[in-house]
Amino acid sequence: MRGTPYPTLGELLRRARATVAARPGALRLRAVGTSRAGRPLWLLSAGHGPRHILTVAGAHANEPVGGVTSLSLAERFAREPALLQESGCTWNFLLCLDPDGASLAGRWLTGRPGEGLPGEGRAAEASPTLRGYYRRFYRPAFAAQPEFPPVASDPRPVMPESEALVRLIDELRPVVQFSLHGVEVGGSFLQLTRAVPGAAAAYRRIAADLGIPLEHRPFDGMGWLAESPGVLVLPDSSPTEERDPSGFTSQATWLYAMRHGTVSAVVEAPFWSVAGVSDPRPVDEPRREVAEASEILLGRAKQLEAVVGELGPRSPETPEEIAHFTAARELMDIGPGVVDTWNSAELATTVGNAVSLGVAARRIPLRAAAMMRQALGGAPALDTLVEAWARELASTFDARWVPVADQTELQIRTMLALARALV
Repeated sequence: MRGTPYPTLGELLRRARATVAARPGALRLRAVGTSRAGRPLWLLSAGHGPRHILTVAGAHANEPVGGVTSLSLAERFAREPALLQESGCTWNFLLCLDPDGASLAGRWLTGRPGEGLPGEGRAAEASPTLRGYYRRFYRPAFAAQPEFPPVASDPRPVMPESEALVRLIDELRPVVQFSLHGVEVGGSFLQLTRAVPGAAAAYRRIAADLGIPLEHRPFDGMGWLAESPGVLVLPDSSPTEERDPSGFTSQATWLYAMRHGTVSAVVEAPFWSVAGVSDPRPVDEPRREVAEASEILLGRAKQLEAVVGELGPRSPETPEEIAHFTAARELMDIGPGVVDTWNSAELATTVGNAVSLGVAARRIPLRAAAMMRQALGGAPALDTLVEAWARELASTFDARWVPVADQTELQIRTMLALARALV
């Protein structure tokens, strides 16, 4: 299991169907909606209890870990039905919320034209490179991420994937909803919409057992309460809306479920871990750390802008190129807003948080350069930039590949621990 690759979208569905066929009655598979491009959204269910647990995978196109985690846990339930029978629950796995995005982002997994693994092909999948990952990177623009439908006052239509997930939440009214995510470089962290007794301690033990560092103070949820290192809890007064750096305001689907009394848990697993993010030591000058991270972010955005300008007037032509261009252009423009947010919060107070900021300052322009490279036909100047920045990110923070088996084990054990506490 230690060298298990992420399955592509097609492999994920084939494996799910084969597992259902091998265990008739133990698992069921049904479509619960379709994507914008007409791809089915598949729900894999285990158990027959009256109460429900929902796991959502593939909310972000560049984060394939949730799909293999979901399939692995469902297969375990099929082999060991007593695990669910004692809880009286049905456990439901939405295998991929954004199959359209995953069909573009998943190209890095195989190295074949049209699908994609980093670097040298299938033999490299046990220990891929950041350079290979970013060469085929894709993550949709904020407004095209189905986990975050627009607020009612926004004139943009709600995506069918978002509507399908909301219908599913209303149908199941789950006791707990898990949203499985992955971050390219950094540490693991857990976000909870309500404090769960014992959850933080159990989560820290799981991460320690697997040797995966915890983000000492994640800044993804800067308005959330830090219950303990790596664990954030939603304040009681927190709004049910999310505003991202682009200015897009959404109704997060994992906050929507709160109307049913559901506890939502976002479980982040790093693909490449950075030990420094867990360092609790205080820094002498937090403002200087923020200033240095801001300078890197804004400087690289400016550098990328100059490289794109030197390429002359080019326009993306295919729908895929347009999708990459739109997402890249958005990331190139959000720098000032991100820096304003960093300066308005108490960040970089620990070494770990300063390291996390340093990673983010490099990751945002690298993502933008990676997608702009694909939008503009793989221009050599952009190729050089992506390769240099990816190597620098890996070497600066000593990023270490986390075996996929460890990534999935982190998420599986965290979900089981929370389910036991809540069900």
